[in-house]
Order: sequence, then structure tokens, then C-alpha cells
Amino acid sequence: MSLIDTSPTCSERHAPLPSASPVATEAVAARTPGATRGEFTVKLDLRHAGPRTVTLRYEILGAAHLPVVVVAGGISADRHVSCNSNHAEPGWWDAQVGAGRAIDPARHCVLGFDWLGADGCLDVAIDPADQADALAALLDALDLARIEAFVGCSYGAMVGLQFAARHGGRLGQLVSISGSHRAHPYASAWRALQRRAVALGALQCDETHGLELARQLAILSYRTPAEFAARFGAAEVRNGRVRVAAEDYLDHCAGKYVAKTSPTAFLRLSESIDLQTLDPAQVQVPVTVVAVEEDRLIPVADAYDLVERLGRAPGVQEPRLRVLRSPYGHDAFLKEEADIAAVLNDALAGAAAVAA
Repeated sequence: MSLIDTSPTCSERHAPLPSASPVATEAVAARTPGATRGEFTVKLDLRHAGPRTVTLRYEILGAAHLPVVVVAGGISADRHVSCNSNHAEPGWWDAQVGAGRAIDPARHCVLGFDWLGADGCLDVAIDPADQADALAALLDALDLARIEAFVGCSYGAMVGLQFAARHGGRLGQLVSISGSHRAHPYASAWRALQRRAVALGALQCDETHGLELARQLAILSYRTPAEFAARFGAAEVRNGRVRVAAEDYLDHCAGKYVAKTSPTAFLRLSESIDLQTLDPAQVQVPVTVVAVEEDRLIPVADAYDLVERLGRAPGVQEPRLRVLRSPYGHDAFLKEEADIAAVLNDALAGAAAVAA
């Protein structure tokens, strides 16, 4: 994987990190301070559904006096960002958050939160702007006037841009990884077909099967032909039928997903991605944009467009763009551990200095 930096100084390339093992995860959990979990019930005025009473769920790692870093991932991510001594189950971003990682609870107060609609109870259209307002309400409930950084990946990057535009006075900087100011029509077409798969499953009284198929289609959009060519071999005949090599992998991914996600949650959060629309000029905080050349959901052209159109407030650092190459495409933020860590270390160096 190569790293192209359009800012004056390129980040130093790091050697690849080994994949996390159960033993390594347990060791990080033991060293990482225990997280605090909680929830608040608030009333929000949703952009497309009007006033609604919602529950905001969060998890906090690190001491309250440290610079606050909000971490948000894709629509399948949740508040449990990293394993820790209180909640040792794997988090969705253990590679980057935890003791000795790029986002270290010894240097940052890490705030993760569940998306509106993730529990399947909010069956209405949910705009990414609604998620940004929900975060602002959560900060109010936690008595946090300001966060030093918002690190968003995929859908989280879209919500981060909305938060920067709507609540920029409460934000020090944004790191936007594999997200953009608009939903690309090609990516929206992918997602529309996924939602139709769920609808067809419901017509057959088998929503779970429809959701499995939707997840399998999603995996194909996240990854790349290059990865599949390197990873999987030829088709074979099993019990008189042809089965291609990737089907077992896709079945495994689908099974994991449907075990923890309701069809309603998937449908509403998938739709929410397609509602993303934002004038980048409204964002007036320092922004680091990370794009992946092989990402078919967030084209690099959209990342360049975003950076060129971001606001340039007097005295605010110019936006920076990092362009990565990866066979993992949209999922590079989960798989390319060393290069993402290098970007985060560079971007968050200032936030860590606040605590010194």
C-alpha cells in the first residue's frame, strides 16, 4: 500500500502491523483502562421525521480531563470502539484505539456512540445531520462543551462533516476517512439493490435471508476485484452444483452481520448514507481527508472535490488530503493498520499536546 500526501510533508511509511490475535487483544484489554457506558433519553427534531424521543448510548475510554476524541465508524459500527478491562470483547477498531495505539486512552478521552436507528426502534428516515445533532445532544448531556477531534470512517466521516458544519464551534479538527460530502449515485445504486434484497426476503417471509444477501452485496462493494483475484481460486462442483470460491467467505460475513443487526436498522442506516448532502464551504475547521484510490463507494475524485471546496476560515489550517492505495478498497480503514495509524498519529499530535 502506498501513501500519497498532498500536504507539504509526507508522513513516514510504517512497517505493516501484525494481525490482532486473541492473545494480543486480551493483552491490550488488560492494559486499557475500563470504559464507562451509559445512555440518555432526549427529544430531537429530526430533519425528515419531526420531533422524536430517542435514546443516546455511549462508551467512554480515558480520563475526563484529557482531550476528547470522538470515534465513529460505518453503519455496522457501534459505541464499543476498543476492548478494555471492563468490556474485553473485541471492539470494531481495536487496531487504532487502545493502550499503545494511535488513539490511546492514556492521551485521549475517547468517546464512542451508537447510531440513531441502530437498535431498530426508530423506523423513520434518518439524515446524517440528525446523527450530528444527536452527538451534540450527547455532548450536552455529558457536559462536554468541546471535542478536540472527530475521527470518522465511512458513514462516520459523513456524520463528522455534518457535525463540523453544524456544530463547528465545538470541534477542534476533523479526520474524515473514506467519506464525503455527498452520496455518489453509483454507490447509492449499490445500496438500493441491497435494500431491494431485504424487501424481497420480506415478501417471502424471510427477512433474515434477504438481509444476508444484502450484506453479501455490500461486501462486494466494500472490497475490490484485485483482492478477490488474489484470495480466491476457481469454482468447483459440489453435489452437482457449481459453487464459486468466494461464497463460503460471503456466507460467513452475512451470518455474522445478521446475528447482530435487524433488517429495520440496516434499511434505515443504509438510506441515511444516501441522504448525505452538504456544502463543504460550511465546514470551517481543520480537516484531514483520507481517500483510497480503489474505493468504489467514495471515489477519489469526490475527495479532491471535497478538499477544494472546504471552507478556508482565517487562521485555520488548510485542509490536507491523504490518498492511499489498497486492495481492500473502502475497507482499507479497517485493514491497512500501519498507514491509517500514521495518518492518525500525524493528525492527532496537536490534540495530544493539549494534555501536556
